[in-house]
Amino acid sequence: MINLETLPQNHVEKISLTALIDTALCVGAGGSSGSLADKPIIRNAKRQLLIPGSQLKGRLRHECEKLARALGWQIFESPTAEKLCPTEEQVESQFKEVYQIPGYKGFHCIVSQIFGNPILPSRIIVDDLICPQDLEDLSVLRPGVTINRARRTAVEKKLYFLETSPINAQLPFEGEIHLQADCPPYAKALILAGLHHINALGGSKSAGLGWLTWKELPKVEINDSVWSSLLPGMTQ
Repeated sequence: MINLETLPQNHVEKISLTALIDTALCVGAGGSSGSLADKPIIRNAKRQLLIPGSQLKGRLRHECEKLARALGWQIFESPTAEKLCPTEEQVESQFKEVYQIPGYKGFHCIVSQIFGNPILPSRIIVDDLICPQDLEDLSVLRPGVTINRARRTAVEKKLYFLETSPINAQLPFEGEIHLQADCPPYAKALILAGLHHINALGGSKSAGLGWLTWKELPKVEINDSVWSSLLPGMTQ
């Protein structure tokens, strides 16, 4: 594990995040005990509610892949290793040069150059988003029932309970994304654009849980040097 405190400050750029949860949040801790809920909400050692950094990073990567693909870049799909590490024949000719990284075999699309793949290490570290407020006694149990999609009816003896954060409490969840020294110059712009497309996190989003608003995301200026670093000959 990388210790951020031991890295020189000029080697790490940080993006500070605060997510305001507009509805109840459900981030389940599978296998947890000590709760009446079938799916307790996840907490850290201080009993603070959190959204795992791995969940945010995975969702952010997905949004960045969609944005890059929409702009015409060839993107190697995650999470399958075979697709993330394609053969030379699978890489379009105009991308072969820019998708090669000195010291690493194979080809790595612009999203893999930020988030990593089985060959290339990630150039960012994503913190857990932690709620600093004390909510030990304010969690909510929400009942639910398993639905048979084919029959469109409730399944017998399949009542369950979800533990969520308080409803409509505008809870802040705070954390940071750390960009390493070798992060591509376009990384910050693509990450911030991807964050704007994340409107919910956690489970049961289709049922209205986990919807959020990002508080004061930083702005980034897109200049010619950033665009030229993406692909040879690309202009604004």
